[in-house]
Amino acid sequence: MTQPQMTQPQGAPGGPGWMSVPQGAPNCPPGLEYLMQIDQLLVHQQVELLEAFTGFETSNKYEIKNSMGQKIYFAAEDTDCCTRNICGPGRPFDMQILDNSGKEVIHVYRPLRCSTCWFPCCLQKVEVCSPPGTVIGYVKQSWSICVPKFTVCNAQEEEVLKIEGPCFTCSICGDVEFQVLSADGGTQVGKISKQWTGLVKELFTDADNFGITFPMDLDVNIKAVLLSATFLIDFMFFEKKGNKENDSPGML
Repeated sequence: MTQPQMTQPQGAPGGPGWMSVPQGAPNCPPGLEYLMQIDQLLVHQQVELLEAFTGFETSNKYEIKNSMGQKIYFAAEDTDCCTRNICGPGRPFDMQILDNSGKEVIHVYRPLRCSTCWFPCCLQKVEVCSPPGTVIGYVKQSWSICVPKFTVCNAQEEEVLKIEGPCFTCSICGDVEFQVLSADGGTQVGKISKQWTGLVKELFTDADNFGITFPMDLDVNIKAVLLSATFLIDFMFFEKKGNKENDSPGML
């Protein structure tokens, strides 16, 4: 696919407000050093005025920040116009995640698959690579009727964590939380929260803000996979088609 243009005035790599580059660490993929000493990420989707006023679907762009508000990464969806406007929120995509020098350090690939519980053999799955070309993990949708469920896997597709969301994912003046659970599902170790951004922004745009928490000592590869899970959750549950909500209970 063609490389996305990274010339946006807001959020583009290399500008002010970026987190300083940490020192390299052994056995850490280049670019993931930023994730070693943090236990929280903030993901802010950029508002696209063309999309807000016309409903014409544009590519999603996100700023990823630490808890102090310093930018860590810039993420840009790489899809063509026809795919975005025909397939809508269910579209396949490549997501390129760049560091402050504009170098791609994480690549997320979502193929075209189903998400409803009526097609259990073809549920959602994203592949996460860092550096691009080297798989570090997967996010797989688990079959469920009542609530959204996902498994977070390592490069060998071994289950490391689970993610479980609420039955109703509509945001009514409050946050929507997806719990991050241990592999056995018995302990909550973090969460992915879709944050309420205000009535006007919620009604007229699909630009969403997310907060991600996880253990400080979690493998940096799995932290990157959790970040990628946030993009999948955004597309599945909070991305509007033509600025219209598509909320439904459970996974029906």
